[in-house]
Amino acid sequence: MFSFFKKKPVPAPQPPVAAPAPAVPVAAPAVVAAAPAPRAGWLAKLKAGLRKTGAGIATVFTGARIDDALYEDLESALLMADSGVNATQYLLDDLKRRVKESKATEPSAVKEMLIDAIATLLQNLEKPLVIGQHKPTVIMVTGVNGAGKTTSIGKLARHLSDDGATVLLAAADTFRAAAREQLSIWATRAGSGADMAGVPVEIISQEGGDPAAVSFDAVSAGKARGKDVVLVDTAGRLPTQLHLMEELKKIKRVVQKAMDSAPHEVLLVIDGNTGQNALAQVKAFDDALSLTGLIITKLDGTAKGGVLAAIARERPVPVYFIGVGEKLEDLETFNAREFAQALLS
Repeated sequence: MFSFFKKKPVPAPQPPVAAPAPAVPVAAPAVVAAAPAPRAGWLAKLKAGLRKTGAGIATVFTGARIDDALYEDLESALLMADSGVNATQYLLDDLKRRVKESKATEPSAVKEMLIDAIATLLQNLEKPLVIGQHKPTVIMVTGVNGAGKTTSIGKLARHLSDDGATVLLAAADTFRAAAREQLSIWATRAGSGADMAGVPVEIISQEGGDPAAVSFDAVSAGKARGKDVVLVDTAGRLPTQLHLMEELKKIKRVVQKAMDSAPHEVLLVIDGNTGQNALAQVKAFDDALSLTGLIITKLDGTAKGGVLAAIARERPVPVYFIGVGEKLEDLETFNAREFAQALLS
């Protein structure tokens, strides 16, 4: 069992024991700069992606006084960022408490306290995706059309493959033209990393087949072939399309028939640009499927990144991954403090 993206450390080789050398004068050792943190590049992308969301909030703290006008401007800025009424009021109350307890007098200090308040609120959403408790771990992925669902599945498959997991994809999105071909392309990319031996990613599909039947066959194949993970790509749909939501429930029931404990994860992919509509999607899909996690895409350039605060306050489904671009490396695990700091950087 391993938490996703947390690889086991490799023990350093022990140097051979050598005879003691005679004492001779030596030059002082050179100072070697520490290697940059693995997520440094990712954090730069996250900051750039959230710049539009954070710009309106950060300007609130350019004044010289902490007064009612500052809090009013901050309230407006948080609402414009789609944080929602409940989360905005919660953050303001928490911020005022922090300011009072610290006796802060500078707006710049209030900005740092807001970062802490946002990080604390979003902490409820921070949770790693754990693979290995079941073999295979069956992950059902859903979302509305255009949210980046199939692309996110491809990126997730690549990351899992890079981590040494064997992955099987189920092309259960049989409603959309070319969906099977798109998933096949991502499967090829996922299994051909330049920095790995090339762990293959297989795909189960049926042209024009029943989505539930494809899902059943994929889970059964995953068990028979000893795969670590089965990723089920379902058709994108709006939660108002009741007949399609029933189809999703059917897929979940059929997957349970194929493997008693499955699906082990039910993930919803949501577009970070949709703001409060994203919160409505979380509520609707959670009511229908009992979501276990979220993937939030397209945070690059959005002005509505505050929706994570609304989700944390009203429907705290864990956020496993966030995305800030189309490249494979543009999907990363969610960290509450990183997000809060990037938002107000």
